[in-house]
Amino acid sequence: MVSPERALRGRDGYAYPVPERHAVLGTPLAGPWPEGTQVIHLALGCFWGAEKEMWRLPGVVTTAAGYQGGFTPFPTYEETCTGLTGHTETVLVAYDPAVLDTGELLRTFWALHDPTQGFRQGNDVGTQYRSAVFTTTDEQLELARATREAYAPELRRHGYGDITTEIRPVDGDGGAGRFYYAEEYHQQYLHKVPNGYCPVHSTGVACPVPG
Repeated sequence: MVSPERALRGRDGYAYPVPERHAVLGTPLAGPWPEGTQVIHLALGCFWGAEKEMWRLPGVVTTAAGYQGGFTPFPTYEETCTGLTGHTETVLVAYDPAVLDTGELLRTFWALHDPTQGFRQGNDVGTQYRSAVFTTTDEQLELARATREAYAPELRRHGYGDITTEIRPVDGDGGAGRFYYAEEYHQQYLHKVPNGYCPVHSTGVACPVPG
């Protein structure tokens, strides 16, 4: 993992235009969203397949592909792929918690990938593919930790190693920092390219409800 001192310098703003609306849902990519909408940021490997899985969930208001958890301001895809920004490919999920329970969303997150692989998912290797949950509320943070603790022994029972997923709040000391929207062609990529690369690396192990 790159250090802050060695990270690329970045820039003061986006090097590309960010789309205003979701290509599938028609909702604003950056808000405003209906009152009561919550946002959580989930990293589970290549964001193309991950975003598609998220936008299909009932209660999701919008999704977006982006970069988070690193040091370089307003990175590009090419810069992120060097490993010198510190970011991981992340999906912003804006959702209605009255329709989609936060705990259920997190259990879906865990079940959609292998959170024990460290800096990779399957054949995708690098710090930009690491697993992470970046939370925006205290409840999300508590549930992310609780579901991790519930899932860990279940994974071990099926022969997997320790969970390597980062869990951090977006703000505050040690926080994940800002979510940066990815380039237009990455947004809802598998809607635009239906036969495109879609690497969702599920372990097949369900995440239990925390007890």
